[in-house]
Amino acid sequence: MIDPYWTAIPVLLVHYCSTHPLAQYNVWRSRVVILLTWVWSIRLTHNYFHRERWQWGAREDWRFTDMRHQYGKHWWWVSFFAIYCSQQVFLIGISLPLYVVHSVDQPWSTWDFVAISVCVCGIVVAYYADTQLYDFVSRNDKLKELGRPVVPNLDEGLWQYSRHPNYFGEQLWWWGLVIFGWNLGCGWTLVGALVNSLCLAFVTLLVEDRMLRQAHRAGAYRLYQETTSVWIPWFKSSPKGVKAKNR
Repeated sequence: MIDPYWTAIPVLLVHYCSTHPLAQYNVWRSRVVILLTWVWSIRLTHNYFHRERWQWGAREDWRFTDMRHQYGKHWWWVSFFAIYCSQQVFLIGISLPLYVVHSVDQPWSTWDFVAISVCVCGIVVAYYADTQLYDFVSRNDKLKELGRPVVPNLDEGLWQYSRHPNYFGEQLWWWGLVIFGWNLGCGWTLVGALVNSLCLAFVTLLVEDRMLRQAHRAGAYRLYQETTSVWIPWFKSSPKGVKAKNR
């Protein structure tokens, strides 16, 4: 149940910071950041429930299941510290720009437009990437019901240029907030986004390892790894075998 919680806390934090008695800020910057945070939260919350077929906690994340099998009877305390407590620290860290925006009163500048552009791009990229992933999974579910072979790998839309465009979009959002903080003279706000990016890099390794352990898609995914960028969308490269042959 950590996913819906994750989408709600930044919204609560940005309103807490903006209504605090000691808050001082540029009104328009505050309004824009609050609006962006709400849009981001609604998008991510919708994606969670859409992915879960509008059910609340009906399915457990496969990473949690793997950890339970790995740690056995120690699962309860390992998950408490490694998953739940740690994510509170992450949430505070990545929300630092929301605090800075409501602690420093400076005039609007060009960098605010840059920050807005990066945040909006992140939300849009994540939305389309998650929608394309949902459609892919839904199509495969229908193929299973019909007893037909499934498509082993998603390699269309944004996924043609990045193996994890949804992660890339989410990172753009948080780094866009960092630009707000940097513009206000608080570059240290990048700490939270940096740690979050490193954690997401680890999650990326877990996801790709899981793909390679599935016999029906391992071969296709190895080829996908060879030809497609990990995070940042880019043009496809030629498979290693094709490069060697061309030489």
